[in-house]
Amino acid sequence: MRGVRAQLASASLLAALALAGCMQTGDQVAMGPRGDLDAMAYGQPANYTSARNAYAATPVAYAAPVAARHDASYHLDAGDRLRVVVFGQEGLTNTYAIDAGGAITMPLIGAVPARGRTPAGLATEIAAKLRNGYIREPSVAVEVEAYRPFFILGEVAAPGQYPYVPNMSVESAVAIAGGFSPRARRDSVTLTHNADRVIVPLGTPIGPGDTVLVGERWF
Repeated sequence: MRGVRAQLASASLLAALALAGCMQTGDQVAMGPRGDLDAMAYGQPANYTSARNAYAATPVAYAAPVAARHDASYHLDAGDRLRVVVFGQEGLTNTYAIDAGGAITMPLIGAVPARGRTPAGLATEIAAKLRNGYIREPSVAVEVEAYRPFFILGEVAAPGQYPYVPNMSVESAVAIAGGFSPRARRDSVTLTHNADRVIVPLGTPIGPGDTVLVGERWF
């Protein structure tokens, strides 16, 4: 009997050892996420993939709206929309459109002439008005948020008024208007800029408020 009991004990021991060996050599079991403090201290287990991460949508980067910019010599006119920042004065900081009379109207100081000024020149004028009895040392910045539109007429698919964006050319203006009509003269157009009217090639730059006239060919 002792021999039989010994054999049974040995078999049980061997089975236990074998089972332990299988548990050590088998695949690892995925672990759930640790608490936030544990994760900060020890990190997540290397083989853990969070279901939240697995199904999360791909992050999308959204660019903040960027104000249109032109060179420092740009002269403002009716139709331009401006962002005026008066530092430390939320009630004055706002977007203002230049009206048909060529001015913007702000709280406290009323109408400020803008036509013909540069953005920097307008900022100086606003600061001078605010300094005259309203704010001791005003700091003002002006930038063009949206330029006044340009116009394209004549032999294009959709003549009319369109928003201006920097670095436009006559050719891109034609493209925005749907392209040339079948009767269009395609080698040159008439460009009106600041009351000056000239015939120009398609690669000529245009500015805010300009008018592009596409003529008709005669053959």
